[in-house]
Amino acid sequence: MTASNQILPPPTERYTILNWLRKNLFQNWLSSIVTLVMLYVIFVSLRGILVWTLTEGQWQVIIANLRLLMVGQYPLQQIWRIWIAVGIFGALIGLSWGLWIRQKLAATLITLGGPFLLALLPVDTATRLTWVGVGFITAAGFGLARVFPRFLRRIVLVAWLVYLPVVLLLVRGWTAENGPIPTVGTNIWGGLMLSGLIAAVGIILSFPIGAALAIGRMSRYPLISAFCVVYIELIRAVPLITVFFMSQTMLPLFLPSGFNIDPLMRAMTAFTLFNAAYMAENVRGGLQAIPKGQHEAAAALGLSSFQSLRLIILPQALRNILPILTASVIGSFRDTSLVMIVGLLDFLGIARVVLAQPQFLGRHIEVYIFLAFVYWLISYIVSYIGQMIEARTGVDATRR
Repeated sequence: MTASNQILPPPTERYTILNWLRKNLFQNWLSSIVTLVMLYVIFVSLRGILVWTLTEGQWQVIIANLRLLMVGQYPLQQIWRIWIAVGIFGALIGLSWGLWIRQKLAATLITLGGPFLLALLPVDTATRLTWVGVGFITAAGFGLARVFPRFLRRIVLVAWLVYLPVVLLLVRGWTAENGPIPTVGTNIWGGLMLSGLIAAVGIILSFPIGAALAIGRMSRYPLISAFCVVYIELIRAVPLITVFFMSQTMLPLFLPSGFNIDPLMRAMTAFTLFNAAYMAENVRGGLQAIPKGQHEAAAALGLSSFQSLRLIILPQALRNILPILTASVIGSFRDTSLVMIVGLLDFLGIARVVLAQPQFLGRHIEVYIFLAFVYWLISYIVSYIGQMIEARTGVDATRR
């Protein structure tokens, strides 16, 4: 290759909008025809959807039941607990964004402006003001992270670790009915809050269990390896709904008389154990992808097997499986809809309650479009964060 061929054109010629359009959409006559046809199809489709959404859709069913869809039958006078959890989450998002993902200007503006956009929804004044407060908390967290990055980095990591237990304790309560934070039974939890809590508990707890099972399956000790193999293959051989039914109907048969486990706790346990089996196979794939030379290099440095696994092998394995971990998180969140079958009113279950209201009979399209949009939005956010983590860790060096 000559020197003249290695000279790149100026940035203004490489990255203009017209050059991008010519390169990606109008590269030749066939590409141009396909682009024009697809633009016409998109226009026709969007026009029909927008006309129906703005003129025919009866969205009062969503507006009137928005709180029910979000938190189920959680007591109205105790909703402040949910808002505290949301405020803490906003602060952690702002801090984390300011510490690690601040380079993405558009994504940063959307993240910081998200609570303010939610305040524009057709809700009451108190809810609107609360969302504005959450927005200011998120922005304040972002600003603090930019000013004190070194001081806050470890604090934010610890805060994320304790966030979920604190939220579960706060939502459930710990005092008597006349106390300051009365206990709220899990039988009236519901909506998107319940789906999010089940998914969070299942994903977070299944990760260390799955990693331990993956390591145990590759163990030199036959008894440990056999136990892990049997567990993983047995769980993966049955559908999730079967595990849910066993936890709700068969588990009480093996418990002592008078001893009962909360149905939500049983569902979370079943969800965790099921996800752990699939997580174990994901981690095992990452471990097997590590070259044998890494193990030999660790042994040459005098590291023990545990030190080699903890410091060299496992970090590389987890880095390699980041894309599939993102897909697992999205899939796990969607799978929470199955708890409806065992009597828990998650996001999908509450939707069925809404559709049973006499004044909203027949409004299936509006309700399920709203559910689909929320599921898509959360899945897209998780996918986008996963892509940024991959780009930051160098998993996909070609992604821009």
